[in-house]
Order: sequence, then C-alpha cells, then structure tokens
Amino acid sequence: MLVTLLTGIALVLIVEGLVLALLPGRIEQALALLAAMRPETRRLVGLAALAAGTALVALARLLGG
Repeated sequence: MLVTLLTGIALVLIVEGLVLALLPGRIEQALALLAAMRPETRRLVGLAALAAGTALVALARLLGG
C-alpha cells in the first residue's frame, strides 16, 4: 500500500516537472485561465478530475488484478 502511494506521488511529481521543464510559458496561461473561472466552475473541474482519476485507478486495479 505504501509503495503504491509513493509511486502515485512520484508520478504526479514527474508529470508536473515535465510540464514546468518543457512548457514553462503555458503555466502562466493555465493559471490565468483558472483565475478567470468562477469558483463554481473550478470546483466542477476539480470534481471531474477527481472522478476521472478515481475511475482510472479502479480500471487499473481491475485490469492489473
């Protein structure tokens, strides 16, 4: 369980690091887009991402045994 948690955190850090390293200018654009959204819209986007991530983890566990 701990190994899985650490692997997940490591993968998030890798993806975030890649975005910062490869597309540093896009970060400001993404933050500006988020700042322009209403809080309710940001909440819905966050909930959709949470649901998608949960579904992907469930699918991976189902397929991986």
